[in-house]
Amino acid sequence: MEVHVSRAVSRFRRPLTLLAGAALLAPLALTGAPGASAADRYTVTPLEFTVRAGDRTCTVDADLYRPAGVDAQHPAPAVLATNGFGGSKSDGSTDTIGRAFAERGYVGLVYSGLGFGRSGCLITLDDPAIDGRAASGLVDFLAGTRAADDGTKADYVTTDAPGDPVVGMIGGSYGGAVQLATASADDRVDALVPLITWNDLAYSLAPNAAGATRGVSSDTPGVFKWQWTNGFYLMGEGQPLLVPGLDPSRFGSPACLHFAAQACETIRLLNSGRYPAAATRDMLTYARSVSPVSYLSGVTAPVLLVQGQADSLFNLNEATATYRTLKAQGTTTKMIWQSWGHSGGSVPGELDLATGNLETSYVGQRILAWFDRYLRHDTSTATGPEFAYYRDWASGYGTAAAVPGTSRTMYLSGDGALVDSRAEVVRGSRTYTNWLLPSSHSESSLAGVIGLPDRAPYDIKGTYLDWTGAPLTAPLDVVGAPRATLKVVSPKARRAQGSGDAADRLVLFTKIYDVAPDGTQKLVNRLVAPVRVPDVTRPFTVDLPGIVHRYATGHRLRFVIAASDDAYFGNRGVKPVTVVSTPQDTGVLELPVVR
Repeated sequence: MEVHVSRAVSRFRRPLTLLAGAALLAPLALTGAPGASAADRYTVTPLEFTVRAGDRTCTVDADLYRPAGVDAQHPAPAVLATNGFGGSKSDGSTDTIGRAFAERGYVGLVYSGLGFGRSGCLITLDDPAIDGRAASGLVDFLAGTRAADDGTKADYVTTDAPGDPVVGMIGGSYGGAVQLATASADDRVDALVPLITWNDLAYSLAPNAAGATRGVSSDTPGVFKWQWTNGFYLMGEGQPLLVPGLDPSRFGSPACLHFAAQACETIRLLNSGRYPAAATRDMLTYARSVSPVSYLSGVTAPVLLVQGQADSLFNLNEATATYRTLKAQGTTTKMIWQSWGHSGGSVPGELDLATGNLETSYVGQRILAWFDRYLRHDTSTATGPEFAYYRDWASGYGTAAAVPGTSRTMYLSGDGALVDSRAEVVRGSRTYTNWLLPSSHSESSLAGVIGLPDRAPYDIKGTYLDWTGAPLTAPLDVVGAPRATLKVVSPKARRAQGSGDAADRLVLFTKIYDVAPDGTQKLVNRLVAPVRVPDVTRPFTVDLPGIVHRYATGHRLRFVIAASDDAYFGNRGVKPVTVVSTPQDTGVLELPVVR
């Protein structure tokens, strides 16, 4: 049976105040195959757990799903899950996890994350010391070593040892990062399936695509992604509108109602547009302390990473950074790049958040196999290739032994051409100037969420430079993150960059268009690479967001450096930029090409 996923996209189109049930912010919604009535297949028991979370005690609201026939003599492994940001255990994309896995013989425990739904405590951004420890208390329940507040016990979960239940976790976005946070705090977790989640919130909220020192993390503060960030902030602070009658433990201070204080301080600093060294260092330290980049060394459970290609919030580079870190330390890890993410991208046949199609979608089959292998301990189950990626130009997923590295090099010629060898580079220089207001558009990050159409990407003449290649004589399949090595000249930026305020450094945006023979162009998944140039007197390398895209025969690649983008904060003041090209010294674009 073919299952269409257009309904998953429609759930984006809701007012911001109704985002609690939006598919883009909630974890995986899976529904079981039709059969006997739910009451015959499993029971559902609402539970509360009192937990200690940081400096306060609060209750966690949960639902326990127990399959029929599961008891102390016939135990089953468990699946633990929680909501995406703004959701709860009861939203349309969360409670179905418990039902789906109960129908497949797993004990399900689905709960509202701290600060959401009817669970108490502040929103602490999946802090492993708070959110991770709270989830660990639920693992205690599944182990049978603690009871729920009403005395309910679970003595029917399979165990590896006394006090050590067989338990996996699954969920997306905010419900994805909490899995890594929990596993870093509790080595009893046996398998993880994080979908569309982050590696480093400092990069997610203010990315700098240049100067990464580890994974996606750069020591130079990035470019503020103001639309996404403020949307989440307003959703968190607006919880009384979404969930009336909140538990008192949900309130912080008048200046920061529902988040941990450091989270609000981070948002205020980013919105200020001024990034002095000490305050910015504190911001980066906090954002990373609640991010997997800081605690992946404690994750030993097998991880199946699933990331979305259409995702300007948490792009493919973040999953790649997590994947490589886990692999390097010996953690069993595989990765899938599906079509959809926070920015949409659902296509027929892909894993469907709205209806669920585990057995009929590629990603669903991989999830089932992962849990069969690591929860049911079926060593005969194959868990699939190391790396797989959805491609819209061929049936099935492409696979590889690892994420492809760059393999084709092109050069930026002084006449605006993108050429295949240094010998073809023409000597020349060109200049652009930023305006005080944004002059380029990649996306309206929340347009789909609030139900508004988005304009096509554009750049206004004089505020960008571009280099265009010759028409392709054969298809070019790019899978991975393109990389550019650039050098720019900007005397005004050079004079300002030593001020001690990172906001005085030059900001620019790089991107690659696909230009069709008729001149129409496509910015793949509307992705751009924001750069706060570490030092304009030196060359710098830009890691563009990963893509999976076929540039068809007759199409041309167009590489652009733009002065601004209206989804981000830009330059402070006007800073003209010149790019000089000579055959011996010019910009280089490297592409990860597969055959």
